Amino acid sequence: MAFDDPIGWILIIAVVVFLFGANKIPQFAKAIGQARREFDTASKAITNPASVIDNPQAITAPIPSTQAAQSTVVSGAQPNAQTADPLILAAQKEGIETAGKTRDQIATEIDWKLKSK
Repeated sequence: MAFDDPIGWILIIAVVVFLFGANKIPQFAKAIGQARREFDTASKAITNPASVIDNPQAITAPIPSTQAAQSTVVSGAQPNAQTADPLILAAQKEGIETAGKTRDQIATEIDWKLKSK
């Protein structure tokens, strides 16, 4: 039975109606539509954080922006805000040089160093 066969679709719909009843099908469709809208909103927020700012009602949970944090290069003279960063503190405790590296590079080096112990 192929999915382009109308008889196959009729049988599938008949089985679904028989199993769940005609009154449950709209509830399933509503739940699927709501899940899809939430998924689309979340995927737009990840790819374009500015679109979420334009529509604050679309936010169901805060989504951290990791792209900016991962691409930030740590300078040699670290300001007070970065000295409180647990990633940089962990790297310094392990003896890893953090100057001129992104957070992603530092995390990778910490991971490699801890696995090699």
